[in-house]
Amino acid sequence: MTVSPVTSLTPESQTADDTTFALEGAATRHDWSRSEVTALFDRPFMDLVFEASRVHRLYHDPNKVQLSQLISIKTGGCAEDCGYCSQSSKYKNGTGLDATKLMEVQRVVDAAKQAKEGGASRYCMGAAWTSPKDRDMDSLTAMVEGVKALGMETCMTLGMLSPSQTKKLADAGLDYYNHNVDTSEEFYSEIITTRSYQDRLDTLALVRAEGINVCSGGIVGMGEKQSDRAGMLQTLANLPEHPDSVPINMLVAVPGTPLENVEALDPFDFVRTVAVARIMMPKAEVRLSAGRQAMSEELQALCFLAGASSIFYGEQLLTTPNPENNKDLALFEKLGLQPA
Repeated sequence: MTVSPVTSLTPESQTADDTTFALEGAATRHDWSRSEVTALFDRPFMDLVFEASRVHRLYHDPNKVQLSQLISIKTGGCAEDCGYCSQSSKYKNGTGLDATKLMEVQRVVDAAKQAKEGGASRYCMGAAWTSPKDRDMDSLTAMVEGVKALGMETCMTLGMLSPSQTKKLADAGLDYYNHNVDTSEEFYSEIITTRSYQDRLDTLALVRAEGINVCSGGIVGMGEKQSDRAGMLQTLANLPEHPDSVPINMLVAVPGTPLENVEALDPFDFVRTVAVARIMMPKAEVRLSAGRQAMSEELQALCFLAGASSIFYGEQLLTTPNPENNKDLALFEKLGLQPA
């Protein structure tokens, strides 16, 4: 097959085995077929990154990167069995991570102030829960209000939510709620058995219905196939509205978890995932999340070229390390990037 760098991608004109994709105007779609997504992943690497970069420039400043900072407001002791997570109580003996209580509101707000002073514009607060307890909602809403008073965007990830909890967060002014689908529906049960894929989609629907922006992505490098990465992005892109933020995490193989010895993902496959996410969800912030500590500067630069428009900033994520702030800023200077 002769590959043309510029052809039209529409449901009517696209065939299942066609690998010549280019989106006219990067139209927003919610009807991606698995064969279309697979064909995107199968494109020659240079063509795929070129197209993703073109789409990126239609909706984003290619020389600006949004900075988010993440804090664990309640660590460990989670009843879920996510195979990648050191916070699961099921793996405590292996990971050695001790559970903590919910942080005090003022400590969270003080930490957010430091994050803002360091350049972050969004503050993400995560708790290791299946779902929050109603008794904790007053503290959680106070955190949202306190961080917003600093002039920062707010994000929380607390597990599954009830309708009443979702409304309380919305009333407090929460800007974003993170709830990742993690992987494809087909591979999901290989990683998690304590909550269903539909549980995750139901929480996203609740959040969206209350007017909170959705942040949802996944983890790659868990031993999944390329078809699973395609399935994950197909699920996200075919939601009624695209997620406003799509975090793409590279697995951090934590000792003591079931995935501690999984084979590392080829870095080019990670870039492909970023590029396909950008093409399928052109307006979303595609965020480089966990795993950046192990990424070279060259790999991160490729990801920015392929459409990554946001990073988690700061030396610690929930329980895994992240590059130091000055290291990120030094890379930004090399690449001519500016915090957004």
